[in-house]
Amino acid sequence: MSSASPVDDIALPATSIVPPELTLGRRCALQSAGPAFHALADTMPQMIWSTLPDGDHDYYNAQWYRFTGVTEGSTDGEGWAGMFHADDRPVAWKRWRHSLETGQPYEVEYRLRRHDGVYRWVLGRALPIRDAEGQIQRWIGTCTDIEDAKEAAQQNEILSRELSHRIKNIFAVISALMGMTARSDPRFAEPARTLQERIAALGRAHEFVRPHSETSRPKAIDVTLNNLLSSILSAYPAMSDGRISISGGDFLIHDRAATPVALTFHELATNSLKYGALSSDAGRVAIVIEEIENTVALTWTERDGPRIETIPELTGFGSKLTTLAVEHQLGGTLNRDWREEGLKVSMTIRSDRIRL
Repeated sequence: MSSASPVDDIALPATSIVPPELTLGRRCALQSAGPAFHALADTMPQMIWSTLPDGDHDYYNAQWYRFTGVTEGSTDGEGWAGMFHADDRPVAWKRWRHSLETGQPYEVEYRLRRHDGVYRWVLGRALPIRDAEGQIQRWIGTCTDIEDAKEAAQQNEILSRELSHRIKNIFAVISALMGMTARSDPRFAEPARTLQERIAALGRAHEFVRPHSETSRPKAIDVTLNNLLSSILSAYPAMSDGRISISGGDFLIHDRAATPVALTFHELATNSLKYGALSSDAGRVAIVIEEIENTVALTWTERDGPRIETIPELTGFGSKLTTLAVEHQLGGTLNRDWREEGLKVSMTIRSDRIRL
């Protein structure tokens, strides 16, 4: 794509004045590459094009003409302008103008008119060809039809949202069934509440990372570690009271890391609420996130709660769950330090297992 002249009132980069004989020589430069280049370009499935350093088109391969249905040479210079969908021209021009001014690679998606008048999405890319002194001699670009891929991606997104919605409903059904069972059998009341809390934590994690529509998207949709922890811990009064703090670095996390992270910190908070610092009105928890080389270090430190007299036995399901989540699902390590002033949990996780 391109020309240095204004099209549809869109300002383009100014061009230098080139003598006609030099322009002709430059236009013939690509042709002098010989039949081998042309044969290679014509066998490519992509549309291939070339421009002079100022952005003036001087070559298209056979695939361009097959796709667009225009006559040879009719889109040289500024002739290509009418081939783009009018709504996509401003963005395409802006990026092309930036590439011409900076020499940076060009990439943009836009709709291109096919020979039957139908507009199809294509991916346009271009790279500069430089001489030994680093001066741009020309730009070589491609247009790749991505219409089918975009349609498939859209269908997959719809299916993902529907599946995610069903999973969310399953969480609600399971929680309701456990509540009904607990009401009919008092012996199941306490285990049922514990399971319901864990399912609720999973539901919050799932809500955070599931595919969303514009209407269902939460306000804080950025799936960062800090936001995920804040979402999981928001169910605990100590969070709103300011007795749980989260500090240190923050970054986007993998979807696959959200569930084990959610379960781990839910278990830590639940145990603290029952037996640790959060069981006291004065108790506090500090969560610190640190990135050290290729690892992420997470520490959970409790203080101002009941003093720890003896180290408890870690035989409960919750303890096993946190160990499984960190060591097996996240490929990290987890250490508990039962200090007299409060529990300190240190986790070290490989960055590529948690960081996006």
